[in-house]
Amino acid sequence: MGMSVTISAAVAEDTEQILKLQYLAFQREAELYGNYRIQPLTQTLDSLKAELASDTVLVARLGEEVVGTVRGRIDEDGAGSIAKLCVHPRLQGHGLGARLLRAVEEALGGRESAPTRFRLHTGHKSELNLRLYRKAGYVQVGGRTASDGVRLVVLEKERAAGAADFAVSA
Repeated sequence: MGMSVTISAAVAEDTEQILKLQYLAFQREAELYGNYRIQPLTQTLDSLKAELASDTVLVARLGEEVVGTVRGRIDEDGAGSIAKLCVHPRLQGHGLGARLLRAVEEALGGRESAPTRFRLHTGHKSELNLRLYRKAGYVQVGGRTASDGVRLVVLEKERAAGAADFAVSA
């Protein structure tokens, strides 16, 4: 019997596995841009620990192994910002990235100060990422150049009407 992948909130003990997965998963992006200074590859363990403490960090687990991760937070302008979505290379192409994206949207949308829209970015050459985001309803709203020199595409989507707009009462 095979194991199924579960998605849950990351815990402090996941930090090293997340960092190792991120390093592995973003190698293809680094190669695509000929730039191994991209932020996911240079992030420190301490800065990841800080993200874990302040942001919504989700992990996908196959047994005890972290095989996917994504971060989210509410920006100053009220948008749900999604970042560093990655899936282990051996599990890519099976819908796990889409599941993680939906899960972080739901987690951010379930907050008291829920965003009206979600925002994310990816490199302009990252066709697989762009395809995933467009399929999930994101549209390009701009672009910018990251501090590492990579040209980024900024995408947004409106939060679905009624999504997580319910309250539980006793």
